[in-house]
Amino acid sequence: MAEGLTLTVLLPCLDEAETLGTVIGKARHSIDELGLDAEVLVADNGSTDGSQDIARAAGARVLDVPTRGYGAALKAGIADARGRFVIMGDADDSYALEDLGPFVGALEAGADLVIGNRFAGGIAPGAMPPLHRYLGNPVLSWLGRLFFKIPVHDFHCGMRGMRRDRIIGLGLRTDGMEFASEMVVHAALARLRIVEVPTTLRPDGRSRPPHLRTWRDGWRHLKFLLAFSPRWLFYYPSMVLLVLGVLTMAALYAGPITIGSVTWDVQTMVVAAAATVLGVQGIGMALLARAFSAGLGLLPRSRRIDALLDRFALEHGLVAGLLLTLVGCLFFAAAVLHWGSSGFGPLQHADIRTPIIGLVLVVTGAQLVLVSFMLSLIRMTQH
Repeated sequence: MAEGLTLTVLLPCLDEAETLGTVIGKARHSIDELGLDAEVLVADNGSTDGSQDIARAAGARVLDVPTRGYGAALKAGIADARGRFVIMGDADDSYALEDLGPFVGALEAGADLVIGNRFAGGIAPGAMPPLHRYLGNPVLSWLGRLFFKIPVHDFHCGMRGMRRDRIIGLGLRTDGMEFASEMVVHAALARLRIVEVPTTLRPDGRSRPPHLRTWRDGWRHLKFLLAFSPRWLFYYPSMVLLVLGVLTMAALYAGPITIGSVTWDVQTMVVAAAATVLGVQGIGMALLARAFSAGLGLLPRSRRIDALLDRFALEHGLVAGLLLTLVGCLFFAAAVLHWGSSGFGPLQHADIRTPIIGLVLVVTGAQLVLVSFMLSLIRMTQH
């Protein structure tokens, strides 16, 4: 690695012969204007249109990346970069590579990750499909802020600056388009300093369709955000189901409830029982996912959750689960005795309420036992 190199401008590339030379020229012009010791690095992902030769002729260094994917090219490029700072941008001439100053300035001021904001800097007509501009990007950016408290309003801007050592230290793993989300999420979880700077977006200069696939890649981004937030994927929805289920069952246990022309009876109680069981299961999944992810280093450890799990030993879960199961069996026994008192004849609606409660308690107890065993296994692998 060269000593004293300040910046690497990193361009992931797959068949960008139409625009690559122009983009490299703009980046080199901005580097000269800023007076930086810098390089332009093209991480080529298997181009067959001569992009590699165009890059070298334009003065860039070329890194061949055999693993396909946007994330794979960027990971390899960041690892191979010779600059202390790295600024990444697309090779399709849609980003302002001729204006690197705001990104370099933010990095020199102490930022670890600098993300461009196209909505603040300006999006030229035709540069971004309406579905991306008004739905995909705003919704995914909002979810990122909600789930991870990330102060970013353009979550998927492809022009970013970063301190190379800090980003390598995150251990990023994904190879596809979701790499953009992974970088921001991991940086936020690691408490790196993230800032936004305005940047512009213009229509790209390619005659072929873009590599981005709206629904496929949008789902991959959303899936990644959910996978790294067990609270929002499992815990919060499950708590809503659990509370609503328990309250509804408690209200209907005494008998049907009529409000106006609508009557809630045993059928509603069955739905509430299902909601309760799903809620308990989801909360258990949230704990398992959080503990497992922390053990793998995918999520930072939580002192509150660690303290809870340290106090909640396997034996405690087994005792609580078995007690719930026992109480549920008592509800079943009471239901059988009541049925027997009527000569084991046809059951009425009122006769079904008690076994519904017993069913919920037995299933909840069994789930608590299973989750306790799984948590115990996960915790053993972490010590």
